[in-house]
Amino acid sequence: MEEIYLDNGATTKPFDAVVDVMVDCLSNQYGNPSSLHRKGMEAENILKESRNKVAGVLGVQPGQILFTSGGTESNNTAIRGIARSYSNRGKHIISSKIEHPSVYNTLEDLQKDGFTVTYLDVDREGLVDLQQLEKSIRKDTILVSIMGVNNEIGTVQPLDEIGARIKRINPLAFFHTDCVQAFMKVPLDPETMKIDLLSLSGHKFHGPKGVGVLYFRKGINLRPWQTGGSQEYGLRSGTENVPVIAGLGKAVEIYSKHFGEYSAGMRMMKQRLREGLEKRVTDIKINTPVDEKKAAPHILSVSFRGVKGEVLVHSLEKYNIFISTRSACSSRQARASGVLTAIGLTGEEIEGTVRFGLSSFNTMGEMDRVIDILPGEVESLRKLFRR
Repeated sequence: MEEIYLDNGATTKPFDAVVDVMVDCLSNQYGNPSSLHRKGMEAENILKESRNKVAGVLGVQPGQILFTSGGTESNNTAIRGIARSYSNRGKHIISSKIEHPSVYNTLEDLQKDGFTVTYLDVDREGLVDLQQLEKSIRKDTILVSIMGVNNEIGTVQPLDEIGARIKRINPLAFFHTDCVQAFMKVPLDPETMKIDLLSLSGHKFHGPKGVGVLYFRKGINLRPWQTGGSQEYGLRSGTENVPVIAGLGKAVEIYSKHFGEYSAGMRMMKQRLREGLEKRVTDIKINTPVDEKKAAPHILSVSFRGVKGEVLVHSLEKYNIFISTRSACSSRQARASGVLTAIGLTGEEIEGTVRFGLSSFNTMGEMDRVIDILPGEVESLRKLFRR
């Protein structure tokens, strides 16, 4: 029975070329980038190449690309770095009610140190309230952190509008966006969107786990929260993990060449899946915006009333179909999803929500198989739960 992997919002399978590059680094290009001899310079060149590739896609300078261990570290570095460096300007931060735990929990922690956080409401589609944003920006606001694409329902925030409004009202406030689910899925332009800091993670676009990037605008003073040597501009001390950085660079290189093709393919598959489920399964709710301008191509969130999402996930495993209930970073937590609560879902709908995460490796045939199998499983589970 062939595997159908639809949990790509949690992680993606690396491209074969990514694995090859990493193995070559581990076997042959194993020098320390800080060493002065040839092996060290070879490793340093690998870092430069990967930095250039990421910078090229974002349309920024290589010196604005900081390598981290992933999205969580990038978000923490951005938020804590701004908070520590610019608290003399103010201690007010703005975010939304649907942020990833690496943002939300970081802000909760900063409140213990005297920072005040305003959490913006979102509508039924997960879009932030722009009027509330404008009213919330104050003279002492030092940071606004709004994610680019929501990891649970796939909503795309209007980053250009958000950036413009922030800078119009308070030019000194920094704009950070968690683009872990947005990078390589939707167009991003930090310059025109007036983004000061942007986070991404390699394993979301067929790169390796354990590597991420923080873009930071030139002139921003980030106080490091990890000290040591002078690696990564002194912002992240420690010997760079060359194999995973090389893998990230290769993933960026491959994905960027096929961006339009991959995006179009995922959108068509998502539409096939959505329409098939709406036609063949009763009493469901699509949580991802139907308007493709408001939704990323790879995420479809569906609530099956009368079914527990976790049970449905395990029920599909026997068919070698893999989906998820929510963000992998919070799927093992017992509390209700803050994202689904914020968009107004009922308790029953939250309990029955699952997430389908698509990738360039999926096919239309896989979507058809899911559409054939899932209705029967849902009906069987409903009968079981309603006894």
